[in-house]
Amino acid sequence: MRVQLGMLFLFTLMLFACKEPVKDIGAERGKNSLALLSVDRAFSQRCKTKGMKAAFIEYMDSNAVLLRPNTFPIIGANTIDYLFEQNDMDYTLSWDPQHAEVSASDDLGFTYGIYEIKPATYDTFLYGTYTNCWKKQSDGKWKLILNTSNEGIGEH
Repeated sequence: MRVQLGMLFLFTLMLFACKEPVKDIGAERGKNSLALLSVDRAFSQRCKTKGMKAAFIEYMDSNAVLLRPNTFPIIGANTIDYLFEQNDMDYTLSWDPQHAEVSASDDLGFTYGIYEIKPATYDTFLYGTYTNCWKKQSDGKWKLILNTSNEGIGEH
């Protein structure tokens, strides 16, 4: 009987001694979501200062997808062609990320919020909503893999 109790005690001790400390996964994901919000804010700021084309080219993954009204999805290298065709000199584009989520594996995430277009020749702002999907690269940087937006919040 003593041998059995001793073995049970030893087994129990080994079981608990080998366990790793429990991580607070929710706190870690929250921290990663805040980091992704910062990336999206920096992307918006770059768009304001350098223009839409330069910002998108800098932040896009080589396989990125753009979803635009009245067209098929624009994928990969075609996104660069599409961006070069756009005239971004007549307006300023920026956005305010409202929320971010990062996967438990910390390699995919999304942001969404409100965008603002300020035409150069008007005092009116145009607003809409957007969603950006992100993929973390091997160097730890986030790259845009999907961008879509909806017009319709109105003018102010």
